[in-house]
Amino acid sequence: MKKQIAVLPGDGIGKEVTKGAVDVLQAIGDRFDHQFEFTYGHIGGVAYEVTGSPLPDETVELCKQSDAVLLGAVGGPKYDTLPVHLRPERGLLKIRKDLDLYANLRPTTFYASLADSSPLRKEIIQDVDMLMVRELTGGLYFGKPSERRTVDEKEAVVDTLFYKREEMVRVIELAFQLADKRGKKVTSVDKANVLESSRMWREVAEEVAKRYPSVKLEHMLVDNAAMQLIKNPKSFDVVVTENLFGDILSDEASVLTGSLGMLPSASLSENGPYLYEPIHGSAPDIEGKNIANPLAAILSAAMMLRVSFGLEEEAAAVEKAVDEVLNAGLRTKDILSEGKRAVSTSEMVAEVKACILGHETISSIMGAYA
Repeated sequence: MKKQIAVLPGDGIGKEVTKGAVDVLQAIGDRFDHQFEFTYGHIGGVAYEVTGSPLPDETVELCKQSDAVLLGAVGGPKYDTLPVHLRPERGLLKIRKDLDLYANLRPTTFYASLADSSPLRKEIIQDVDMLMVRELTGGLYFGKPSERRTVDEKEAVVDTLFYKREEMVRVIELAFQLADKRGKKVTSVDKANVLESSRMWREVAEEVAKRYPSVKLEHMLVDNAAMQLIKNPKSFDVVVTENLFGDILSDEASVLTGSLGMLPSASLSENGPYLYEPIHGSAPDIEGKNIANPLAAILSAAMMLRVSFGLEEEAAAVEKAVDEVLNAGLRTKDILSEGKRAVSTSEMVAEVKACILGHETISSIMGAYA
């Protein structure tokens, strides 16, 4: 198989973790006889510094001509004084809109080897297997107007929550399709007791549910959902919600595993390439120190192999390698606990690659003692 992958490292540790993901994809190519070609583009703060735009047209065109997109992270305090339309985050919002990346998938999976890193007791998080489906191109982040204004000679501000019904239908439909292949349950999260947009969301969920009689639908208000994620995360299978709620809840869910550095994501479009990225930020405070956790980016690459390219065996090989390294007790700083061995970003990548290729590793030596 030959595939073209656009790589957008972005800012901060984005460069380091995407390099790790690319190295692992190359190892998969070597083992399974695939050819992955990588072409690089700019996004975020570095794109502004180089081109004057947080998302230059060349980057968008590169992505559209590729089979999949791998993104690192964007942003940093040094860009906070820029005008809003030039800030790195605008590049991220724009690429979602330009590629019509309407649904973000964020799996939260329990790793027994990382149970001690979670702020929750092991019995609460054990066997958690949740998929968050977040609508990605509508809602408050894209509604107009979004501005400061003067009302009655006083400063005021307005943000607009705007959705078309069909935007709700397509993401909720996707959630039911995914649940039909998993645990047969969809939790639709809204604020229908207050918001008209949520009342429409709930109506759409009921309509879609009729087409999937084997899938159970439950409605949950967002404040209760936030609480249940902590109290009873095992009760969730597929969670679907609008943009703002999904942004907040998926970050909350990610902490169940002990670190943002462990969570991958995939953003899906109807017709164009899908985009894969770790959900963590750019972490400029540790940029260049070779201590960032590359596993979320590596697991995002595994999602790319499975979802975009249909390579189930290859994706499973990446996930198995990550599991083996963790079981052997190797940890980057963010997930380090007593009795485990600290490794750098590059060492963690090398260990995962070696497991994929069947080479002797630190983890194979330490495995008997983990």
